[in-house]
Amino acid sequence: MGRRRAETGKTGSSPTPPTEPQGLDPTEPQGLDEPVGRHFKPTRKAPLWLRIAALTVSAALVLGIGTAGLLFFKLQNNVTTSPLNAGVGNESSKKQLEDTGSLQILILGTDTRAGKNSEYGTADDSAGEGKSDVMLLMDISADNSRVSVTSFPRDLMVPVPDCKSSTTGEVIAGSSSGQLNAALGAGPGCTVAAINDITGLTIDHFMLADFTAVKELSNALGGVEVCVDHAMYDVDGSFLKLPKGKSLVKGEQALAFLRTRHSFGDSSDLDRIQAQQYFLGSMVRKVKSEGTLTNLPKLYNLADVVTKNLTIDDGLANIPSMIGIANRLAKIDLAQISFVTVPHEPYTADPNRVQLKEPQAGQFFAALRTDKSLTASPTASPSAPKSTASSSGAATTESQSTAAAAPAYDKSIQPISVSNASAVVGRSLGLIQTLASAGYTSAWQLGDLPAAAETKVLYGTDMADVAADVAALFKIPAAAVTSDPTINGVSIVVGSDWASGTEFGKITVPEDIVASTADQGGECLSVNPLYYAK
Repeated sequence: MGRRRAETGKTGSSPTPPTEPQGLDPTEPQGLDEPVGRHFKPTRKAPLWLRIAALTVSAALVLGIGTAGLLFFKLQNNVTTSPLNAGVGNESSKKQLEDTGSLQILILGTDTRAGKNSEYGTADDSAGEGKSDVMLLMDISADNSRVSVTSFPRDLMVPVPDCKSSTTGEVIAGSSSGQLNAALGAGPGCTVAAINDITGLTIDHFMLADFTAVKELSNALGGVEVCVDHAMYDVDGSFLKLPKGKSLVKGEQALAFLRTRHSFGDSSDLDRIQAQQYFLGSMVRKVKSEGTLTNLPKLYNLADVVTKNLTIDDGLANIPSMIGIANRLAKIDLAQISFVTVPHEPYTADPNRVQLKEPQAGQFFAALRTDKSLTASPTASPSAPKSTASSSGAATTESQSTAAAAPAYDKSIQPISVSNASAVVGRSLGLIQTLASAGYTSAWQLGDLPAAAETKVLYGTDMADVAADVAALFKIPAAAVTSDPTINGVSIVVGSDWASGTEFGKITVPEDIVASTADQGGECLSVNPLYYAK
């Protein structure tokens, strides 16, 4: 027991000296029992109501933090991931920025019949990863003012790179010309790699949905409104059945709407894409009108469905990234959410398939790479100043490049060729004339090449300074200037991102590239008469 404080006696009395207990150091402060004496009052306990309130608040804080942690943990454990880029030798090192910078997310729909999807067919229909029934590239602008959603036809013929299988790790050989939707056989990262190659973009994330994911997502949203101009019944495939006018579809019916191949327009793949874009536009309007992206309980429920039913890349497999993307999308006006189908035409070797249509595809990809608005007037306008290299190799801006010092070589004898890979007939002629006017009188046309998305300046041994000056003449960025020991002199390969003019960087958005925007929802889809309900 601690020392008891001595009680003060009456006037004239002597205080009784305290007795020190054994084992205590009198120089150290000791704990005191309740003090006594007329100048000491007993300690008052806090009122009962205050103690109850404090305990309640403390419990709520602990419960809230614990619940948030459990919910976060649950979402994180829902996630199924796959590598972002499975292309052999072209893996991306781009840093993902969910809050700033332009952001590209590839959304894939697989027709696999594996697992829960077995009720829609057999493994013979589509096994393993399956094929891409839907390929949508969502691009969020750097200034967060607009979004474009680009559809790629499932039978688009493109170069497919060698890819590492997402399941076995083995390298699967690509093809110089293969059907884009088949790239999914090596995993979603192979489709990412193929689209990176043809667009010149570096996709940040992907989301892969199967039949079950589509059903669950539409249920979580409470259905999506669609409208058709005639009562219909798809007896040949999806068994979609709708009355004339507006309907709220979800679950199996929403899946049937997205799966139907021949119910709309003239039964082409383009009409199917239009129906998918129509569905997405309606879904976006509903999500925006209900404030789902800024309502935490609703957003959690949506995230729960997404993480349970989608395969995503490792970089997206964390809740802060998802919330960052949701916050960006919540700020964008519906009129600035545009739907696009990549420019295409019948494939020369098989008219039942399609190929990129040039130069429109190259112009469109250039607009995406330079973060140019697709909903603005489609007139040519210069992009932001780019860096170019002077003859000394130092980086300069466009405005400075024209003032470069005179080169220490004879321009008139420099071997410079121009190849046309823009898909524009006669494209090289104007560039040859510009070179001649600048003193490069030995330049010549090398002929036409298959369309390429990006312009390049290639140079051989001891030709770096000439290549840099030629690039500066046309205001081609330094990043496009590349050493190639097989080149004799300098070779300009004009891509479809430079389809007109003698100054690189003036991006022209193809006319009528935007099929619709998310604020447009008044018209009903036209039903193919073969599928009118009897």
